[in-house]
Amino acid sequence: MDVIAIYRLWKQQSAQGAIMKLSCDNWQSAVVSPETAVEKIRPGMRIFLGTAMAEPRTMVRHLMTSSAKNLEDLELLQLISFGDAVSLQAVCSENCRLKTFFSGWEANKAIAEGRADLIPSRHGKIGRLIQSRLIPVDVAIVQISPPDKAGFCNLGIAVDVAREAMTQASIRVGEINTRIPRTFGDTHVQLTDFDFLVHATEPPMYIDRSETDDCWNQVAQLVASLIEDKSCLSYSIGPFYDALAQHLTTKQDLGIHTPVFTDALMDLVKSGVVTNRFKYSYHGKSLTSYAIGTVQLLEWLDDNPHVEFRRIERVFDPWVIGQNPRFVTLVAANKVDLYGRIGLNGNNGILSNGTSDIMDFINGAELSEGGRTIFALRSRNENGEPNILPSLINDSNHYSTFESIGTVVTEYGFMNLEGCTVRERAQALIDIAHPDDRADLLEAARNRKIVYPNQIFKAECARLYPADITAAHTFRDDVQVRFRAIRPSDEEEMRHLFYRSSEQAIYLRYFQYLNSMPHTKIQEYINVDWNQVMSIVGVIGEEKKGKIIAEARYVKVPNSEFAEAVFWVDEAYQRHGIATFMYGMLIRIARQHGIKGFIADVMFDNNGMMRVFKKFGVMVKSHLEGRMYNLVIHFPEDNTGIFREVFP
Repeated sequence: MDVIAIYRLWKQQSAQGAIMKLSCDNWQSAVVSPETAVEKIRPGMRIFLGTAMAEPRTMVRHLMTSSAKNLEDLELLQLISFGDAVSLQAVCSENCRLKTFFSGWEANKAIAEGRADLIPSRHGKIGRLIQSRLIPVDVAIVQISPPDKAGFCNLGIAVDVAREAMTQASIRVGEINTRIPRTFGDTHVQLTDFDFLVHATEPPMYIDRSETDDCWNQVAQLVASLIEDKSCLSYSIGPFYDALAQHLTTKQDLGIHTPVFTDALMDLVKSGVVTNRFKYSYHGKSLTSYAIGTVQLLEWLDDNPHVEFRRIERVFDPWVIGQNPRFVTLVAANKVDLYGRIGLNGNNGILSNGTSDIMDFINGAELSEGGRTIFALRSRNENGEPNILPSLINDSNHYSTFESIGTVVTEYGFMNLEGCTVRERAQALIDIAHPDDRADLLEAARNRKIVYPNQIFKAECARLYPADITAAHTFRDDVQVRFRAIRPSDEEEMRHLFYRSSEQAIYLRYFQYLNSMPHTKIQEYINVDWNQVMSIVGVIGEEKKGKIIAEARYVKVPNSEFAEAVFWVDEAYQRHGIATFMYGMLIRIARQHGIKGFIADVMFDNNGMMRVFKKFGVMVKSHLEGRMYNLVIHFPEDNTGIFREVFP
């Protein structure tokens, strides 16, 4: 061992010997100034900095502003840079260069202009990159709590890869901040783990709650409707996540496995919704690696055993994620194209706006029994520009593995893209685009040959889609059916309903024998003019695996106060009361639109349909012509009887 190495070892042992004598009462006696803590740093060293709210702001600001000659040409390594202490002005200079795994927030501009470096990596592998010294660390500066009586400090609100960095570093600085909470998990460190202790003169960088609006609330309400009780959720920061928490308060026994723990999750835990009772990995605990939020969140986390902080290699491990049943990966997206490629946000993805952070969670959801991924976005951005686009292929920030895209949600509805062809994806996404954008999207889809060249679209009716017409009911034999208005993207399901039907069923519905239902014919049927037609479909099964088993519609009779009503129920689900339920829905909707009654043609031997039309105490006049009953149905004065029979 050379003389320099012996000297360094002696200095380290001397420092540790002094620190070992410290306790919760006298730790301040070992505190040194930032100037002293950085004296051993040399030009060209690689310095790891704590992340996000755990950024050691006092030490970082000294590094950024010091004119000391030894603090030149430094590499700053930070998982997430919020652009607070590590400022854009600082990384513009030649004194330091930022290397980050995060390309959002303020770092995005510096990366785009070539003044900072992005390290593409899956987050679960970052710790191993540091351990193996593929990413070397010479100095580790982390934020810690004051020591307890046993001499243990706490990493508090960010574990990430701090331990790996401290193990590799030859200089370890602990910035003691009295305002951070002591948290549970892989968070305890000893005073002897550090060569220097510095007292923080600044509070942590608090992050306010995001402001939500009506649009995000509509998106969040739809997403909440897709989340089952006993699900385990990943979460993040941003208006979507804050809005979603307000709509999850009716759920039961949710679990949390998330990179970031936020104020919104604190609210859910306080409400009793989060129990983690049905989690397999870290049963009974909300697992996270970071806390990002307000001072109230940090106060609540202090000595709170409900939340477990672990290294990101555990939090991002798909196998650990997938052990939890019904795992739901929630992603606030920025854009989506007609192929299903997702554009990610610049500042409020799970951790960054790259694909590396969501990949592990998507894989984990795929491994989970009953797991799924939900992408949520507004149909238009704040400038009124479309967020659903023909293609994102030239967008550098898109998740291109569109084979893994599950459900996409906007304020206009949700569509599950799993198992869909590219044509079906395009039709589904056009259905949930902003109504004023749908015609252009369809034209673009035609030009790209991803929909039929003769695909029709009634642009004048796009805004009239009755999204508020929804219902759900459990029928005999525990058959659960959801009802909604028909959509153009229902084309394939309606064709399947036709081909599942017998010749007799088709004849009773169309009064003729039909052998096929080609695209040209079915698209005319499902592209509804809502000024003249009302069409409701019944769907069974989970949302992502649902199939249409019934349809009911009325068509206004020109120059009349009446409309013609028709029904179609899959033969496997007849005699369950489904047609009766839909009949009641049609009557109520028709009355709201000023219609006084229905007319209908029914084959004389279609006894089941005749019984349906005589429900609810309505007046039915019938006239037999050949083998056909012509019915005239006058609505009752009010809906009382209809509500009582359909919703007992």
